[in-house]
This record gives sequence, C-alpha cells and structure tokens, in this order.
Amino acid sequence: MSKVYVIKIGGNVIDNPVATQKFLSDFASIKESKILVHGGGKIATQVAEKLGVTTQMIDGRRITDEPMLDVVTMVYGGLVNKKVVAQLQALKCNAIGLMGADAGVILAKKRPVGVIDYGFAGDIEQVNATQLLAFINQDLTPIVAPLTVDAQGQILNTNADTMASAIATALAKAGAEVNLVYCFEKKGVLLNPEDNDSVIADINKEKYAQLKADGIVSKGMIPKLDNAFAALNEGVKEVHIIHADNVHAQSGTKLTL
Repeated sequence: MSKVYVIKIGGNVIDNPVATQKFLSDFASIKESKILVHGGGKIATQVAEKLGVTTQMIDGRRITDEPMLDVVTMVYGGLVNKKVVAQLQALKCNAIGLMGADAGVILAKKRPVGVIDYGFAGDIEQVNATQLLAFINQDLTPIVAPLTVDAQGQILNTNADTMASAIATALAKAGAEVNLVYCFEKKGVLLNPEDNDSVIADINKEKYAQLKADGIVSKGMIPKLDNAFAALNEGVKEVHIIHADNVHAQSGTKLTL
C-alpha cells in the first residue's frame, strides 16, 4: 500500500488567513495520499461571544456544555471545515470535509466526569480506516474536523491532536505506510520556548522522559508528544513536529522510539 500522510494543522495557523493559505497551497501540492485534521482556533470563541455563549477554559482546554457544543459544531464542522475544503478545491485538491459522524469514520464516547467536567468531550474508541482508505482510493482528500460521534448519535468535541494520532494509528494497522505530521506556529519542539531557533532535531522515548523531567517540555506540548509516541508504538512509521511553512521540508523535530 502506498504512503499516506496524516497532517494536523494547529488552531493558531487556522486563525491566520495568510498562514492558512500558504499552508494549504503546500498541502495541496503533496503528491502522496493525504488526510488533513484541523483544529478550531479562536474562531469558536469569537463566534460564541457574538452569540452570547460563555467560553470556559481550564488548563487550555475548552469546556463544552450544550450551548458551546452547538457553537463548535457550527464553527469546526461548518465554517472552518468548509472554508478549508473550498480553498483546497481552488488549488485543484479534490477535498471532502468530514467529521466523525460522516460515513461513520470516527466513533467516540463521552468523557467520564472526573476532577473536571469537560462536558461533551469525546474520547475516541474506533477509527474506520477502511472507509478513510476508500475515500483516498477515490482520489479524495479527507479534511477532518475535530468532532466525533458516539453510538447514540451524540456529537462530541474532540482534541484534534488525538484525532490525528488515532487516524494515523488505524491506517497503519490497516497496512498503510503512515507519516504523522503535526504542523503549528513553532519550528518544532524547542529547547527554549522563547527562542524559536532552538529546535530539538530528534527525540526518542528516553530523551522525551528526560525533557519532561527537566521541565523543558511542558504544558500543551506534553499531550502532543504523548499522542506522537502512542502512534509510533502502534506502527506509524514517522512522526514530525514542524512549522506549518515547512510541510515539505519536515525540518523540525523528528520523533522515534
């Protein structure tokens, strides 16, 4: 089976129309099979404010109550997803916009209430790799919004980094040669968060443990790297964390076991 790139684009890039257009132009020019998973950025917060819906964030994670679920469904699954699809069509990339419910590609369950009640947040249970590969085999490029669905048809807000890792893992288990690429506004994993040129070129599991222990890798980068190593453990060939401008060069941080 041919190579498949699973590429996740961060919300901070989605927030910037110029950066988004540059990234999508580069993405469209990738010759190999590809899937794009996108975040939502600050657009949901802006739309929520216009609609009088209060945004609650804890440790950088959105609390998705019923009113906010309506907002993120409209914004992620509608506004953001369809704008990306439309721009890719203009770039001659035959894209199809999806969320978890579409063709049953991603099944999840509502996250149990723990110390924090995240509301309608989804934890992924199953990715339908057969269906995603069927889209690819029809020369379609899936563009996946960070929304899943449970067995009862309840839409759930789901972390896009986790979705990208789960999709990559499912495709690898289905026999594809998968490269997982996380694109965001930094050049890679940084030794010094204040110095965008202090990129750590290679990180294996042992080095990752040391970087965490030393406090160099912290906050939002930890779940991103946890997802990356989970994918490698499940058969994904390569994982890169790079600047959105370098989707071809992949000159940021390469993760290995």
